[in-house]
Amino acid sequence: MLITDAHLDLSWNAIQGNRNLLYSVYTIRTQEKGQSGQGRALGTVALPEMRKGRIALSVVTLFGRSTGNPTPHTDYGSPTQAYGAAQGQLAYYRALQREKHVRLLVDAVGLGYHIAEWEAWDRQGDGEPPPLGFVISMEGADPILEPAQLEEWYEGGLRLLGLTHYGLGRYAGGTGVEDGLTPLGPPLLREMQRLGVLLDLTHSSDRSFWESLEHYDGPVLASHNNCRALVPHQRQFDDDQLRAVIERGGVIGAAFDDWMLYPGWTLKSPGNRAVSLSRVVDHIDHVCQLAGNARHAGIGSDLDGGFGREQSPHDLDTIADEQKIAGLLSSRGYKDDDVTAIMCGNWVRLLQKAWEG
Repeated sequence: MLITDAHLDLSWNAIQGNRNLLYSVYTIRTQEKGQSGQGRALGTVALPEMRKGRIALSVVTLFGRSTGNPTPHTDYGSPTQAYGAAQGQLAYYRALQREKHVRLLVDAVGLGYHIAEWEAWDRQGDGEPPPLGFVISMEGADPILEPAQLEEWYEGGLRLLGLTHYGLGRYAGGTGVEDGLTPLGPPLLREMQRLGVLLDLTHSSDRSFWESLEHYDGPVLASHNNCRALVPHQRQFDDDQLRAVIERGGVIGAAFDDWMLYPGWTLKSPGNRAVSLSRVVDHIDHVCQLAGNARHAGIGSDLDGGFGREQSPHDLDTIADEQKIAGLLSSRGYKDDDVTAIMCGNWVRLLQKAWEG
């Protein structure tokens, strides 16, 4: 079964984390053995495993905050530094495309061709798969120097944008704060709508979530977001927020980070075996029950988003194990067409509709 994963921090891992993602996960783990830092020697994502797992389409990120905090490889002292870091990450994706490992997708025609090629290869079941398909997103808009500069990023391939990340960003309040949009937020949202850049509401504070919807009428999504009804924390969306995304025709991608899947999970309990991929399906099912159908749920794993196997479901070794989600959905009574939609089709439909419009 083909899969769409709507959130992978590949360039951040490759550039800031110095991981050669052309190597297998197992080679990277061996190279990192003995290194300090969360997730080192425990990674789950690399291009070979993505091909093995039939991750035909991914939303891949550009990421750099300009909070001035001293967090290495994440926070920078100025927007110009964050801009430079994100431009370097964009160049990495272009280099992968130049070497024919991936295909950067920017319009409905290219997306349709790409999915058709993967479907044909999947039916044949042999030979080398087509290039992996990447749609470029930015997680937190800090690297955009001013709203008018968004067009430069769009011309460079950016098609999805989340205004913020953790804390107060330059454009909006994010996870862990109560701030709404900053004065830069509404002009950026207007520019996004003019250019056709989709709004990713993930990481929005409650206030910035609702304020963003007031200023933006275009397509919305939550690329990697779980359900507050199952895990009470501001990082997740409550049912009213999930319904708002659904009513806009959006899709919510279930994230695989253990603390977002199971209430009370902490890294201090390394022997905790409660979190399995079945917990991911709990959040997918909750979205489907709210929607009354299976057209608004998907996968947005965030695997290797600052963590590794130590903070992922215990029955997942690499990203290829996302294939297990299909069987878990079927075991809960989901029909084949609905499983296919959740695993891949819902994200494809959202992008095609937005880009054709």
